[in-house]
Amino acid sequence: MGLVFMLAILYSWGTKPKMPTSLRGKTHILALSLLVLWAASTCAQEDPHPTTVPQKPDFASHAEKAFQTAKTRYESDKTNPEAAWQFGRACYDWAEFAKSNSEREEIAQQGINACRNLLAHNPRSVEGHYYLALNLGQLARARKLEALKLVEPMETEFKTVLNMDPKLDYAGADRGLGLLYLNVPRWPLSIGNKAKARQHLQKAEKLFPNFPENILNLVEAYLKWNDKKDAIRELKKLDEIWPAARKEFSGEQWASTWADWEGRREMFRNKAGVPSKPLE
Repeated sequence: MGLVFMLAILYSWGTKPKMPTSLRGKTHILALSLLVLWAASTCAQEDPHPTTVPQKPDFASHAEKAFQTAKTRYESDKTNPEAAWQFGRACYDWAEFAKSNSEREEIAQQGINACRNLLAHNPRSVEGHYYLALNLGQLARARKLEALKLVEPMETEFKTVLNMDPKLDYAGADRGLGLLYLNVPRWPLSIGNKAKARQHLQKAEKLFPNFPENILNLVEAYLKWNDKKDAIRELKKLDEIWPAARKEFSGEQWASTWADWEGRREMFRNKAGVPSKPLE
C-alpha cells in the first residue's frame, strides 16, 4: 500500500525531535493510492484494505493512551499552541487504528478542528499546517466518495509546510507531496504527476538520506514505474544505512514504525527480485 502520509514527530532544522510518537515519519500510511478505488466504490461500507502498520494491541494501546492524554491537555487550554498541534498529531496516530470508517472520520475531524483553531490564531504554525494535512488524509480514507475533494487542500498544506520548514519530520512535506503526486489520479481527475513525485521523493532522500522511510518511498515509486534497476539501487542504499538507523531510531516510540519498515522492505525486495536479507 503506498502512502499516509503520513506521523510524526517534528524535527526542526537538525535538532532532536520534541516528542516521539509511535507512528512518526510514516507519511505513506494514508494510502492515497486507494483514492481511485474509494471514489469509484458505491457499496463498500468500511475500508477493506488493512493498514501496513500491524494491528497489534501494544501499538494501538500506545496510540490511544497518547490520544487521551493529548485530548485532556488540549481541552483544558485550547489557546495553547503546542497542546493544539500535539493533539492534532495524536488524532492522526490514533485514527490509524480505527475499527471503522465512521470512527476514523470522528477522530480525524477532531484533529482537523484543533489544527484549524490553532491556525486561526497562529497562521505561521508549521506544526498546525502539517498535522492538518495528515488528518485531512485520514478523513479522505474514511469518506471514500469525497476523497478526491480533499487532495488539493492537502497539497496546499504540504506546500505551506515546505515553504516554512522543509526539514520538519525528516522532510515530511517533500515526502507527503511526493507520495501524493505518485498515488492520486492524474489530470483531469486529480493532481497526480510522475515528474513532481520523483522530484519531491528524491529531495526528501537528499535532505535525510539516513531516514529509512525516505528510501522506502523511492523504492515504492520505482517499482510502481516498473523501474527495477533504480529500485534495486535504492534497496542497496537501505541495506547500507539500516544498522545505523536501527541505533538512531530506537525505543518504544519507534516500535510500530520499524514493524512497518521491515514489512515494506521485505515486500519490496520480493517485488524487485532481490533475495531476502536477514534483518539486522
